[in-house]
Amino acid sequence: MKKRISQTFVLALSIILITTLCLSLDSFTYAAKPDRIAPTAPANLKAATITDTTAALTWGASTDNVGIKEYNVYRNNTYLTSTTTTTYTVNGLTPASTYQFYIKAKDARGNVSNSSNVISITTLAAASDTTPPVPPLSKKIIGYYAAWAAYSGYYPNDIDANKLTHINYAFANIGSDLKITLGYPDIDQNNIKLLNSLKQSNPNLKTLISVGGWSWSGKFSDAALTDASRTTFADSCVAFIIQYGFNGVDLDWEYPVSGGLATNSKRPEDKQNFTLLLQKIREKLDAQGALDNKHYLLTIAGGAGSSYLNNIELAKLPQYLDYATLMTYDFHGTWDTYTDLHAPLYTNSDSSPQYKGSSDSTVSAWLNASFPADKLVLGIPFYGYIYSSVNNTNNGLYQTYTGANSISYKLIAENYLNKPGFVRYFHSQSLVPWLYNGSTFISYEDPQSITYKTDYIKTKNLGGAMIWELSQDPNEVLLNTLYNGIK
Repeated sequence: MKKRISQTFVLALSIILITTLCLSLDSFTYAAKPDRIAPTAPANLKAATITDTTAALTWGASTDNVGIKEYNVYRNNTYLTSTTTTTYTVNGLTPASTYQFYIKAKDARGNVSNSSNVISITTLAAASDTTPPVPPLSKKIIGYYAAWAAYSGYYPNDIDANKLTHINYAFANIGSDLKITLGYPDIDQNNIKLLNSLKQSNPNLKTLISVGGWSWSGKFSDAALTDASRTTFADSCVAFIIQYGFNGVDLDWEYPVSGGLATNSKRPEDKQNFTLLLQKIREKLDAQGALDNKHYLLTIAGGAGSSYLNNIELAKLPQYLDYATLMTYDFHGTWDTYTDLHAPLYTNSDSSPQYKGSSDSTVSAWLNASFPADKLVLGIPFYGYIYSSVNNTNNGLYQTYTGANSISYKLIAENYLNKPGFVRYFHSQSLVPWLYNGSTFISYEDPQSITYKTDYIKTKNLGGAMIWELSQDPNEVLLNTLYNGIK
């Protein structure tokens, strides 16, 4: 019995010893399996190129039995990113700053190598801007941007802001409470944001909100009527430009006392009230400017006809205004019985069945009323008028027609300039062109006529030029001519 027990004990002990030995051997074999061996460390890490904001890193490949899955890049002891190649360019670094980098390899089983060598690099100082700054213009170039141009895909950030000193955003409306309000609330806020972003490329650019215009001058007379209404309107102007980041306000009242839409409010006392309204706005802008340590602009768009001058107190206005832009266009248009010149620089001596007018006669009238020349800005149209079924006499000028519309310079250039049958004529006295093909007559502005007008601005020592309006010349043919002539 004891012998049987002893044999059983020995057998059990043998089994335990054999099992233990097998487990030990298996553990040795497991530890030595190739898929449990980490990759070799990446070698020879270096920075191939260094700039003010980037470092291009390269290193030697790691080796591994199961294949390298990726290399992990570390910056200042913090994981940055991974890459499957042995190069990586680090972007977004700070100029003139020091960084440490090292690399680790990871294989397909997830094993991670030791670190590569650590390198320390210092980025270069900030690269200087070698582009010379745009020199400030000696005279103003003021462009109107019409809010509705956005509906056609021309946005404020499409404007070349470096060729302008001021941009007027047209138009704000006047509410029933006699406060200015957004005219196109569905697009205005985005437009205004894009407009003010232009100041990043041209820090000297000034933006103004233009109020009224042909369509929305109906409540100006009411706003100007009493001290209380003038205060309400002026306060709203200040609040508006502060809210939306404008540098001033431009009043396009079309027109005090008479003219404009038949539905506009009009009063004989508009003549005096217009002056009082400008005085009140100037006071409010100056008060806000004192708080902000800024000068806020107040400007007007002035009419070109003698009736306009008869309906305002012109001699009293300069003290309140930074400048006035003259609407020296639309001397003739679709409302006339005969074709005629849209924006003549000088009044000609032609025999004509119609009244005459010109940019020069308008400027002379304002100067004769003691308005300072350097506060006068000459208006230049980037559009024209196209007339159909025009009597084939006198190359289409001063002839009857059956239909007419305004047309942008863009469409004139695309569809009519240098097209078969169309001949360009240029008036030797008025210094403006027209096109005619025996039936279609187009009065417009072109580089030659704009050059004459920029020369005129310099000769008369005027404040500059105003454009109505920028979307009508998106290829900047006229704008470039104007800019080169003014600078």
